[in-house]
Amino acid sequence: MSKRQTTVAAAIAGLVLVGGVGYFLAGPSKNQQEQSNQATLVETVRAQEQLLNIRIEAVGTTLAKQAINIVAEVSGPLTEILFEPGQRVAQDDVLARLEQKAEQASVVEFRASVTEANLALNRARSLRAKRNVSAATVEERQAVATRAQAQLDQAVERLAKRTIRAPFAGQVGLKRVHVGAQVDASVILTTLDDLSQVEIDFAVPERFYGQLKKGQVISAKSAAFPDRTFEGVVSSIDTRVGEVSRAFKVRALLPNDDGSLPAGMFMHIDVTLKSHKGVVVPEQAVVANAESNVVYTIVDGVAHKNDVQLGRREVGIVEVISGIKPEDVVVISGVQRLRDGVPVKIVSPQSELAPTSPVSQVKKSANAG
Repeated sequence: MSKRQTTVAAAIAGLVLVGGVGYFLAGPSKNQQEQSNQATLVETVRAQEQLLNIRIEAVGTTLAKQAINIVAEVSGPLTEILFEPGQRVAQDDVLARLEQKAEQASVVEFRASVTEANLALNRARSLRAKRNVSAATVEERQAVATRAQAQLDQAVERLAKRTIRAPFAGQVGLKRVHVGAQVDASVILTTLDDLSQVEIDFAVPERFYGQLKKGQVISAKSAAFPDRTFEGVVSSIDTRVGEVSRAFKVRALLPNDDGSLPAGMFMHIDVTLKSHKGVVVPEQAVVANAESNVVYTIVDGVAHKNDVQLGRREVGIVEVISGIKPEDVVVISGVQRLRDGVPVKIVSPQSELAPTSPVSQVKKSANAG
């Protein structure tokens, strides 16, 4: 190779080397600049002002307004059962009868004694009017008549106890015995529940003591009726707070005209204490850190960091007390990639929050038992 050719080759190699170095030095700088100018993709929703309820959530078990075990007051063989399980009965309806032949005979006997004693008393009074008998005789006949009437009343009472009646209107339960069984006051024949209304006892944290009032409306739901809400009122509030639970008992009454609710059903109870308006956003819009809570808003395609103060929460949404305003566009997806002043591109914007129940302060409590 000639000297001239060597010189030309060296020059070409030098140009290639300089070009390569320039490419690698200039190339990344340009890519970085393009990357920094690229907008971050985000999803947004508008903050909304809603009516917020402060409420208590608790659980309880239904109780019949009145509930008793039906038993016989006296002992004897059971001769009739006059009800069917689940039957609704009125007050004083006959539910069952015991053997009563002896008691019926006693009533007949003492009724005859009363008749005889009254006839003797009337004769004595007639003779006394003619002064044919003494006043002492009349008084004696009066005592005999009074004693006979007392004996008749006792016999009638003994006979009545052989017939078992419903002490109040309600619904009877299962038959516990059969005709022919020997029963007494220790044997339960059936149960009787007044379910025209049901009571629910539940516990409430002590800090709500002054906020609950008699007559306050409550709502209750049961897994057995997922699409139905039962409304009632607070009927009584306990005067003591539990030393261990730091809660007090509340009793509510629920109308139950159709008898849907049995005694012993587990129910979720909701009591609304008061309401106010507040700004709410989806909970995924809030970025929590050690020092503060942050919500990013979008103005003219640029993300802005807002330190916010949070209020009450419910599933899916949270109240923002300060830091943003109603109708502000807030980021709900892509917040982890944002910084203050970063350009963004909005995809799938939403004009409003998804339908949800009002934000609430929820305090769960155990069954009052």
